[in-house]
Amino acid sequence: MEAPDQVLQAMKEAQEPLNAGKIAEITGLDRKVVDKAMAALKKDGRIESPKRCYWQPKA
Repeated sequence: MEAPDQVLQAMKEAQEPLNAGKIAEITGLDRKVVDKAMAALKKDGRIESPKRCYWQPKA
């Protein structure tokens, strides 16, 4: 599974908005990898931010 998919899966399983640090902790991925994956997910419109620095899958 590629990093963006792992990040998205972690967000779905958490069922609450997460920040990048928490996603890195859950997935075991390096923080830089998580940041890069989140940038790709944002660009694709697959995640949204309900509050500053926290992200969730787009409904």
